[in-house]
Amino acid sequence: MKLHELKPAEGAKRAPYRKGRGPASGNGKTAGRGHKGQNARAGGGVRRGFEGGQMPLYRRIPKRGFNNKLFATKYAEINVSDLNIFEDGAVVTLDVLKESGLVKKVLDGVKVLGNGDLTKKLTVQAAKFTKSASEKIEAAGGKAEVV
Repeated sequence: MKLHELKPAEGAKRAPYRKGRGPASGNGKTAGRGHKGQNARAGGGVRRGFEGGQMPLYRRIPKRGFNNKLFATKYAEINVSDLNIFEDGAVVTLDVLKESGLVKKVLDGVKVLGNGDLTKKLTVQAAKFTKSASEKIEAAGGKAEVV
């Protein structure tokens, strides 16, 4: 047997079903869509899971399972440039930041970000520092202390 001799099994091949090709086809005119209505229109129909405006099942059932959002650590963030309001040689702690109004809520601690420049020598105590922030604080002659 050669490749050109291969043929499908008897009855395996069928002529394609041709919709909307005249009344003799048994599926002419409306082409199985019926008369009028949302599904009869071009581009008509509804999305998956749509229940006619009723609250769909996937929204009615309760959501279950673990979500880390409840347990994620959230830091109050300040930039290095914000620290210029303090006097030279000052020790910047959480309480000092709260009193100055730079931080409203402490949350799980304060994170110092490296945006801007620092012109004063400060000792900054915070929960976290970005690499660039600690470099800028130390370049100005200060210290970045992790609390």
